Amino acid sequence: MVVFNGQLKIKICEALELKPTAWSLRHAVGPKNQSFLLDPYIALNVDNCRVGQTTTKQKTNSPTWNDEFTTEVHDGHKIELSVFHDAPIGYDDFVANCTIQFEDILNNGSKHFEDWAFLLSHGRRRSYPDVM
Repeated sequence: MVVFNGQLKIKICEALELKPTAWSLRHAVGPKNQSFLLDPYIALNVDNCRVGQTTTKQKTNSPTWNDEFTTEVHDGHKIELSVFHDAPIGYDDFVANCTIQFEDILNNGSKHFEDWAFLLSHGRRRSYPDVM
């Protein structure tokens, strides 16, 4: 198994067409079929350690962040991106997530990796944050 040691710099650019979960609609007022806008943010973990969190974007399902994070990684295996809706009441609502293996990035043969990450939401794959 390949591990990563060194400095990780990651830029979370944007997400497209985020879909609210049934759980995030529990406090919505009015018919559930109307367009519900999220207040999304992304939590960034390396293995099981929180590295950072983007800012929360208000009332959008296609947010743009352009937030950058830099951290030292020792024996890293994976990067995890999890999208949450900043809920006004109680816990924040999970929307979608993805895992990027350091092995996949290192096998790219370049010091720079840029790609769209695919997040799993509602049991189907959707294209979301652009990770650099």
